[in-house]
Amino acid sequence: MDRTGGFDERPGSAMSNTSSTKSEKEDMWSSMLSSVASSKRLPHKSVLVLGGSAEGQKEFVESLGGGAGSNTSGGNRKGEKRPPIANEFALGYTYLDVLDADHEDVLARLGVYLISEPTPSFIPLLQPLFTPATLPETLVVILLDWSKPWDWMRSIKTWVRLLRGIFTSLDDDCRRTLDEVTHAWETRRSTYTDAGGGEVTIPLGPGEFDEPLGLPLCVVCYNADKIGMLERERGWKEEAFDFVLQFLRTVLLKHGASLIYTTPSAPSPIRLLILSLLSIQSSSRQQPLKHNVIDRDRVLVPPHWDSWGKIRVLREGFDVEGIGSGWSIDISPGSTDQSGVDDGAVEIYEEVIKDPKRGDPEGLNILNKSGSSGGIEVSAVDTQVFLAGQMELLEAKAAEEVAAKGEKEDKYNPASGEEAMEQHVGPVQFNVGGIQVDPENMLERIKEREQTRTSEREPTPPNPTGSEVESQIEVLSAFFTELKKKGVTKGASPGS
Repeated sequence: MDRTGGFDERPGSAMSNTSSTKSEKEDMWSSMLSSVASSKRLPHKSVLVLGGSAEGQKEFVESLGGGAGSNTSGGNRKGEKRPPIANEFALGYTYLDVLDADHEDVLARLGVYLISEPTPSFIPLLQPLFTPATLPETLVVILLDWSKPWDWMRSIKTWVRLLRGIFTSLDDDCRRTLDEVTHAWETRRSTYTDAGGGEVTIPLGPGEFDEPLGLPLCVVCYNADKIGMLERERGWKEEAFDFVLQFLRTVLLKHGASLIYTTPSAPSPIRLLILSLLSIQSSSRQQPLKHNVIDRDRVLVPPHWDSWGKIRVLREGFDVEGIGSGWSIDISPGSTDQSGVDDGAVEIYEEVIKDPKRGDPEGLNILNKSGSSGGIEVSAVDTQVFLAGQMELLEAKAAEEVAAKGEKEDKYNPASGEEAMEQHVGPVQFNVGGIQVDPENMLERIKEREQTRTSEREPTPPNPTGSEVESQIEVLSAFFTELKKKGVTKGASPGS
């Protein structure tokens, strides 16, 4: 204390030293707490899911580990209740945590936004999702259902044009952020590190990333188990599935997008694909994604992998240049959404992969040289045409019945039976006085003998003896003919 009775706080005094030590300890604890809080701050990522049915969207979320029926390595810790998926009306939402390989630490939190229909009235709901802070951490996913593959190109076109319309309406800061994201995505594709540690830049190929959307894009074709149904019931051939795959790859190459086919309750690399697109490394031992364009129900095209040359290899004759140019026309601001108006890629696709509701019962018009696609559906025939065809069938059936009746009458005709018997058993012979006699042969010999006697005689006027001889010949001929008939009627030769 000083002379006035107060505390001495001059530099170097005991009180001054105690205060400075206390202040230093508080600063140290604040720094430590701040660093711990910073390390525990979770990175937030956003996934915008467009299209698909309510069930299809739930299956997609569950494949990432966020649904109640999921058994993947993501989602919440063991024993924790998973959040519900609200996607019945307008803009749906759910979230899930991405865990590490040991299921202990949370690596990131995903906010999943879901919308089923590209309704213009939903645009005000989507615009607040895109801010300078959220755009670099956002991924767009388009769901396509294998039960309706004829709608795919028009669906992708509608969603791409809707997103582009939203992005053009954002403020300057958001548009600058989109440009930065596009540049970073392009650099990620064209730059890699060589063996010496230096960066090497590879130019983009033709038709590659020339229509950037602004955000990473992934297209998921779910319900791939319906491929077998298309093959059995609608007559799809291998050429049709190759055409669809080549078309998808050509279109998505222009946006730098990835592609994957999934089957419900079947193992799939979709979770690894989504996490890699969001730059989330779930494991230090994580293997790189391997492409697959051979197995038609397990297709996987990773980002920055595809090219025109690889698309042509799948099946010759596919016009990648024409399809790419037509797609640029389809998504341009001046195009329309009406079917048959634009001469773009969508019309080419729908001309080959037809919708059964629009006049093609098989839903297919590709490489079917025989003229029939093998589908089980049949188109209705005009009533008059049907009745005329039935009349022709009835007339043909009546003619067949008349012909069959004539054959039946011939079958019971005695003369025809006699001829048939002669063809099978030969001439009929009789036993006369122990001698086998052939009636026909005997008649011929009697006639020849009488003709010889008549020719040897001198020409004389006709007398009664000639007529008597002729009458005797007729009597004998009738006698032997009657014997033949009796033998045929009994069914056996008398001389046997």
